[in-house]
Amino acid sequence: MTTIFRLDSSIRTEGSVSRAVADTLENAIIEAEGNDTRVTRRDLAADPVPTDAWATAAFAGHTPEDERTPEQQAAAALATQLADEVGAADVLIIGAPLYNFGVSQHLKTWFDLLITDPRFAGGAQTVKDKPAFLVIARGGGYGEGTPRAGWDHATGWLRRILEDVWGLDLDVIETELTLAEVTPQMAELRDLARAQLAESHEVARTSGRSVTLKLRNAA
Repeated sequence: MTTIFRLDSSIRTEGSVSRAVADTLENAIIEAEGNDTRVTRRDLAADPVPTDAWATAAFAGHTPEDERTPEQQAAAALATQLADEVGAADVLIIGAPLYNFGVSQHLKTWFDLLITDPRFAGGAQTVKDKPAFLVIARGGGYGEGTPRAGWDHATGWLRRILEDVWGLDLDVIETELTLAEVTPQMAELRDLARAQLAESHEVARTSGRSVTLKLRNAA
């Protein structure tokens, strides 16, 4: 049985591009792997990680277990739960919209708390070489030659953690101009935005189907 861990961080539940592309990817993997595929979901919009959990768990890590406060015990237990979810997965899907040119607060909190668990701290590579997908959505255009080229401070950081720190076999699916349909000033970009979105869904379908080969090679 194949286990997918899926993390969504868009604050939109309806109309979210990162969620929609992740849906296409997830469905393609399930279709390729079979109906016994299990999906573990964590939705950071519906069930955010408490903002104080990271600091509490970090201090708990330097406190003997029998001396921890109830708050430290709870934060450490939540970090363990997050680590269990990720560590048990065969494939990871992480949806990450760009907010205010960076990683959203609730996604960063999830990463920070997870890294307090020894399985994901420092150079530990518990999930090394596992296939993973980072589904990026950006409301505007950030490519070379655009006025905001270089303003995306999220994707590089996410790749650093997922690829270089955790050693995942990472594919990145990026969609830009996601706000064109609802922003009058971007009306002339709508055809381009639709084309980019269609391409992202096709990449997700193709990538989902091909993950079976990666899983077999790793077995």
